[in-house]
Amino acid sequence: MATAQGKRKKHNKNQTPESQFNYNLNFYSKSKDLRSAVSLYDAAVSNNTRLSQHHFNTLLYLCSISLSDPSTKELALQYGFRVFDHMVANGIKPNEASITAVARLAAAKGDGDYAFDLVKNMGAYNELPRLRTYDPVLFCFCDKLEADKAYEVELHMESMGVSLEEMEFAALLKVSAGTGNEEKAYGYLQKLRKTVRCVRDETAKIIEDWFQNFECNGLELDVRLVKEAVTRNGGGWHGLGWIGKGRWVVRRGNVDMGGKCFCCGEQLACIDIDDTETETFAGSVAGLAMEREVKAYFSEFQDWLDKHANYESIVDGANVGLYQQNFAEGGFSVSQLDAVVKELYSQRGNWPLIILHNKRVRALLENPSHRKLIQEWIQKEVLYTTPHGSNDDWYWLYAAVKLRCLLVTNDEMRDHIFELLGSNFFLRWKERHQVRYTFLKGNLKLQMPGPFSVVIQESDKGAWHVPISGDGNEDSTQGWLCITRPSACGALGEDAVSMETSENGHGVCNGSKLLSPCKQKCITSCNNEPESQDSDNKPATMAGKRKERSPSPS
Repeated sequence: MATAQGKRKKHNKNQTPESQFNYNLNFYSKSKDLRSAVSLYDAAVSNNTRLSQHHFNTLLYLCSISLSDPSTKELALQYGFRVFDHMVANGIKPNEASITAVARLAAAKGDGDYAFDLVKNMGAYNELPRLRTYDPVLFCFCDKLEADKAYEVELHMESMGVSLEEMEFAALLKVSAGTGNEEKAYGYLQKLRKTVRCVRDETAKIIEDWFQNFECNGLELDVRLVKEAVTRNGGGWHGLGWIGKGRWVVRRGNVDMGGKCFCCGEQLACIDIDDTETETFAGSVAGLAMEREVKAYFSEFQDWLDKHANYESIVDGANVGLYQQNFAEGGFSVSQLDAVVKELYSQRGNWPLIILHNKRVRALLENPSHRKLIQEWIQKEVLYTTPHGSNDDWYWLYAAVKLRCLLVTNDEMRDHIFELLGSNFFLRWKERHQVRYTFLKGNLKLQMPGPFSVVIQESDKGAWHVPISGDGNEDSTQGWLCITRPSACGALGEDAVSMETSENGHGVCNGSKLLSPCKQKCITSCNNEPESQDSDNKPATMAGKRKERSPSPS
């Protein structure tokens, strides 16, 4: 094995002790050689070598990543705290990386209180904690089932503006389940729903374990109130608490291409942003538009839209008219725009609203072959002309959000003006409202939003459906957890569904195997109508695997 000394033979002349120490320490850090680094540190202390913040942080980091190896764990704990005490005694200010490393050391000892005190006192060093700083503290308390302390950590994270992710919410759900806190468990399922689309398999197992051991009866709520809450929230959840009675039935299975669960027969929802988010979104678009547009023009459009609020579809006229027109004879294609307008009217029985810049409209009116159609659109109030100097993007986006309409455009909305809106619910809104299109050999095809959303869903009957992340294979079937109570699906009992049993004893509903036994029986029980086994009965394919978060950033 190469050594730092061997590598450095030719460069030892005129080197200061500090530079030699720095070179050797970096070498041992890259090779994750804790023992050699510790020996180097002891020699530096004996020789009174001056150490910098970088040196201390490198040693702390090396100690923290050596905790997972049983052969170096004790050495890492022994020297980690010694190095940190030495750092503070020398008057060298710890930074966020220093505190994170020591928090990991303290958590490995099971001393979450010490780690949390370190994090809470970071302000003394003018440092702000990050998610990785809190993780050792939170996971330590959760592993020890110290639920109240774990909840306190979450509150502190929120006060510091640090957002939790799946791993954190899964740990909090697990500690809530382990301590029998039904209210907290419900809350963390809702937070998971808001945070991730598909859960990791580890999180799915935590959810399975919770429901298999949770026996408390839910609330008895007025069905109308539950349905109103679901509608108000944009579909897919009500947030009112546990519903139903009896033990939960937990299975793994699939849904068909139309969004019907093979296990229980429930139809999954296509989920929109909720009422509050919609108003916030519309207000953000209007506010940004008025900063960048002539305020009077945009206010006039808002007033006009308030008086013409029955549109179900908005068309980005420029995007449709200029589609695939980048050739020598290409120009603005009125025929493409007309095809989209007629198709929307044919499908929905309602004229859409085209948003188009006045410069473009004037040019079309000057063309005799287009004039009659444009005048007809204006007369039927199918066309709104945006004024000179305006960006029509603001107009069609605001109209689609405010009226909760479909938006026909192939614009992916990645421009800087859309970045200003943030991505918190923008992507969810696009998934529900954007209609893409193609023209193949002159034939229009509208790509409507999917019939259901691949996200955690809570039905108005109290059932839960949780999508599970895949392995990255696009051809594999999207896996789901199906969680119901007998009262959530008619008289669903032990004999209502045929299923396989997995190695861990959980029920499994697998696509085609359930087309006959599970799907027909359960759907008949819930909906009293048999399903034909057509193409819609094929399981929906798997979403790609999410990128894993690095467990120990440097």
